[in-house]
Amino acid sequence: MKAAILSLAAGLVLAASPPLLAQDFPSKPISMVMPYAAGGPGDTLTRILAQAMSGPLKQQVVVENIAGAGGTIGSARVASAPPDGHMLLLIHVSQATNPFLYPNLKYDVMKDFEPIGLVAELPSVFVARKQLAPQSFAELIAYVKQNADKTTYAHAGVGSASHLCGLLFADAAGVKLTQVAYRGSGPAMNDLIGEQVDFICDQIVNVVPNVEAGTIKAYAVTGKEPAKALPKLPTADKAGLPGFDLSIWYGLFAPKGTPRPVIDKLVATLDAALKDKSVRDSFGKLGAEAVSAERATPDALRRHLQAELDKWGPVIKKAGVTGQ
Repeated sequence: MKAAILSLAAGLVLAASPPLLAQDFPSKPISMVMPYAAGGPGDTLTRILAQAMSGPLKQQVVVENIAGAGGTIGSARVASAPPDGHMLLLIHVSQATNPFLYPNLKYDVMKDFEPIGLVAELPSVFVARKQLAPQSFAELIAYVKQNADKTTYAHAGVGSASHLCGLLFADAAGVKLTQVAYRGSGPAMNDLIGEQVDFICDQIVNVVPNVEAGTIKAYAVTGKEPAKALPKLPTADKAGLPGFDLSIWYGLFAPKGTPRPVIDKLVATLDAALKDKSVRDSFGKLGAEAVSAERATPDALRRHLQAELDKWGPVIKKAGVTGQ
């Protein structure tokens, strides 16, 4: 009888644990890992989101930049963190491309993370040094085809959004790019402004100020629709590369095994943050768009990540590039 009572009591404690855990979470500040350098587009978006989520969670959400190796160092850190919801990962499309660029990853992107939800999407923009001859996107394509060995394409490092856009461009245009890799978007953009390299396809967050200042020239955006931040630019699809579509997405993940009640609380907090007008306005000023409530969910992010893995695998394998 005593053993039965003890067993029943233990079962009741276990049954009560998840709600209590969710109620007590978070018990300390949350670290939101951005696996790229401070000052970049992902860092800016992360800081906006972290601030918006801090209030509802009643704990500070601290942005932690753990950069290196195309985002894999920061991602590995989160994958191996205690699954209690106090360390999260905000990462972009590289979550889907790194398995092909870094075959010896210490984590599995589908098995070692709990998806929380998509956060935002933004297009990239094809831009060039001010004195480059082509005046339209169609002219740029023709120019690169004729001068592939002399035209330099800058990017922010293997696995970066600008590197991935270059791979898609080369595949769609049927050219082999002469690439110049940098340690981040900032140095690449500085050399573009300084006429040291010819063109780049970078996230809109990075290019709007320089386009508006007239220090570089812009040709086309990579999304399906014109960008609100640069409404006069055509899409690459309409301007010379039919079917070209690249949106840089950002998603929020937790370590595998994070209890469902904690995930549910994080999902609800993310939903509230993305509905906040100040967040949507801040994203909009950067050229990014907060996703709909239906997409800011674990299932939506899981499906999206699998679709992106299917999309990028063949492109990267065809290009024959690796990050190591």
